Amino acid sequence: MRFDFAIVGGGIVGLATVRAILKRQPGARVLLLEKEARFAAHQTGHNSGVIHAGVYYAPGSLKARLCRDGAIATKAFCRQNDIPFDVCGKLIVATNALELERMQALEGRARQNGIEVERLTADDLRVREPNIAGLGALFVAATGIVSYSAICAALACEVTEKGAQLRLGSKVRAIAEDPQGVTIETEGETFHADRLIACAGLQSDRVARMAGLELDCRIVPFRGEYYVLPPERNHVVRHLIYPVPDPDLPFLGIHLTRMIDGRVTVGPNAVLGFSREGYGRGAVSASDLYDMARFPGFWKTLGIHWKSGLRESRNALSRNGYLAECRKYCPSLTLNDLQPYPAGIRAQAVARDGTLIHDFLFAQSPRMLHVVNAPSPAATSAFPIAEMILDRMLGVTGQAGAINAA
Repeated sequence: MRFDFAIVGGGIVGLATVRAILKRQPGARVLLLEKEARFAAHQTGHNSGVIHAGVYYAPGSLKARLCRDGAIATKAFCRQNDIPFDVCGKLIVATNALELERMQALEGRARQNGIEVERLTADDLRVREPNIAGLGALFVAATGIVSYSAICAALACEVTEKGAQLRLGSKVRAIAEDPQGVTIETEGETFHADRLIACAGLQSDRVARMAGLELDCRIVPFRGEYYVLPPERNHVVRHLIYPVPDPDLPFLGIHLTRMIDGRVTVGPNAVLGFSREGYGRGAVSASDLYDMARFPGFWKTLGIHWKSGLRESRNALSRNGYLAECRKYCPSLTLNDLQPYPAGIRAQAVARDGTLIHDFLFAQSPRMLHVVNAPSPAATSAFPIAEMILDRMLGVTGQAGAINAA
């Protein structure tokens, strides 16, 4: 059977793209291929479950707009499908004078993005969160929490009812494009489609290269290691607690996150991963290491970020270092409070010059669109991202292999 669209990748962006296609073109023949035995097996199912409001992004930027629109769409989808979510709000806590200065700048950015924020004094913070210490904080009321795996399960049901074919356990082995369409080979079957959209996450660069597209970047995995508080400590915070981000560091820092199931996680850090899909501590993939080592941008990234890399690695090896980061704003935490919790792995696109790519990155050809980089907050923004992907796919006129950052 020939399909109008084939989607590679069963995370939230891939499933949301199937939904966008069927909303815009009811009756379209759509195939989704996912190599794992379940949906949301990687980044979607290993994140903190936060519905972000979009505080951090440059005013007027694509990421700011997608996050704002995505938060609205995510909450609406949850209401329509009876998926539990909680708009619990987030506190961004300043613990020293420099962070207080940065917090004020962040407040201005949030207001430019149309996000309602409330500035709290140290006394206000103590009333709002008795177990959190700081010189002040920003309260972002619109931030929420949800299970993105639950959203994916609902998406899969919806698009299946509308006629999409979803194939789990179908690893793509080869992709070939010609003027009439795209041929996709899995381990046991061959499929034909007029168009292909790849939302392959941690394997996005490999799937694009498999399809014959030239890329000047690679995916480098960063492990985000978490701890979880014991049940008797679940009430230590009422909101999500984030540090004020350091603009010199590529990631947001360790935070306390209330989960939709009632637990509270601590994390994540950001350490270099030695396996793209190895979630266990000490997981190593020889092929993944080789792929990184032969890419010049990997070594340049290490040279640029070696200081933060050393600090993150130290905290990964020692709970004491991790605890010290947390106790800056939650001094009552102890080592016994840091209980094991599954890690996540972030697919970070790295350019040949060593730059960490924080924008959306696409590789396009006449019949294909590959989402090479979908940075945070991709889960929050999945619904408008899917619409943007479909717009780009249906409007492709560029040359094969062209890379476009939105």
